[in-house]
Amino acid sequence: MTVIATRYEVRPIDPEVLAGLRSSDDAGRAPRLVTDQAGGSPLRCCLRPSHPGEVLALVSYAPLRRWARQHDVDPGAYDEVGPVFIHPQECSGASGDGLPADLLRSTRVFRCYNRLGAIAGGRVVTPDDDPERVLDELFGEADVVLVHVRAVDFGCFTFEVRPVRDDRRP
Repeated sequence: MTVIATRYEVRPIDPEVLAGLRSSDDAGRAPRLVTDQAGGSPLRCCLRPSHPGEVLALVSYAPLRRWARQHDVDPGAYDEVGPVFIHPQECSGASGDGLPADLLRSTRVFRCYNRLGAIAGGRVVTPDDDPERVLDELFGEADVVLVHVRAVDFGCFTFEVRPVRDDRRP
């Protein structure tokens, strides 16, 4: 896996959360096992595309829910639940702490959230854009504390980015 160096904290789904999702997802369902015949599905546990023929677990995930709980805010309607692919068993996780280049080879949406867990803007980011520069601009806005990187075509959560500097965290 190729990673792009960044000064931001790039976060796959947390291993403890993954363990729970493997038994019951955020919609209260058991994971659905699927075989990705073609490969290329983004894995949110290790931030890489799947390999052809790899068995994956399709689960519902609410990416803002746990952050909001940790920061004692109510995300309200922004508490979205959507489909993500993960490994059905524990895996080694992301192989680096940078931006996963393989998952940025298609157009993505960088969706921003503020300290209250509400959407605070966003940007469509193409493979030709410099994701570090885009993050600099987004986190440079007054109230942005969290960015979710999402697929454009289906809107699915891909990974989370947080500023490293403690003064930006709520």
